[in-house]
Amino acid sequence: MPTPQAQTPQQRKANERFAKQESAKRGKGKTVVKSKQTPRSPVSTVWVAILAFVVCGGIFLEVLGIVPKLWSTVVASVSRLIL
Repeated sequence: MPTPQAQTPQQRKANERFAKQESAKRGKGKTVVKSKQTPRSPVSTVWVAILAFVVCGGIFLEVLGIVPKLWSTVVASVSRLIL
């Protein structure tokens, strides 16, 4: 296999002419302009808020139910210590 050699100026000109002819045969290509789109979440903000309310709302209501029980336990144990 022969080693590749650098192009001569005549070969370079011939290659450029050939490339121009081939591109003229193909016609002018369409230019594609890509618009930048911001990535969006597949879940809307409303559904995220509803899900957060259901999950955190249940926890919040449980805490509200436990606080009076804990408070009565703390008051009873403090009153036993004092008396």
